[in-house]
Amino acid sequence: QVQLVESGGGLVQAGGSLRPSCVASGRTFSIYYMGWFRQAPGKEREFVAAVTWSGGITDYADSVKGRFTISRDNAKNTVYLQMNSLRPEDTAVYYCAAASKLRSWSSHIRSSYEYWGQGTQVTVSS
Repeated sequence: QVQLVESGGGLVQAGGSLRPSCVASGRTFSIYYMGWFRQAPGKEREFVAAVTWSGGITDYADSVKGRFTISRDNAKNTVYLQMNSLRPEDTAVYYCAAASKLRSWSSHIRSSYEYWGQGTQVTVSS
C-alpha cells in the first residue's frame, strides 16, 4: 500500500502562484508514476499533470501547459505542482495519485491510479 498526503493549497488572487505538495509513504518502491487531478464543484475529476517516479518524464493537460510544472524529489518521497498565472477556473480540489509498476503509462486516465490522497483546496479569486 501507498499513502498520499497533500498540502499547500490555499486562496490566491488571479495571476498568483501556489505550490501544493504530496508526500508518499509506505511501499514507495512500487510507484511507477504520480499525477495530479482536480475536481471543481459539479464537474468531473480531470487530469492535470503527471511525472514518472524515476525517469522524470512529465505530461500535462493542455489547459495548464506553460503555467504548471510538476516535479518530484525522490529523497523526500514528494511530488510538487508549481502553479503560476493562476486563473479563477483553476479553482478546485486538487488530488494527488499514484500508479504502481503493474500499470502502464496512461497518465490521463483516472483508473490507471491505484492510490489517492484526500485532496487540497485551491481557490483563485478574480
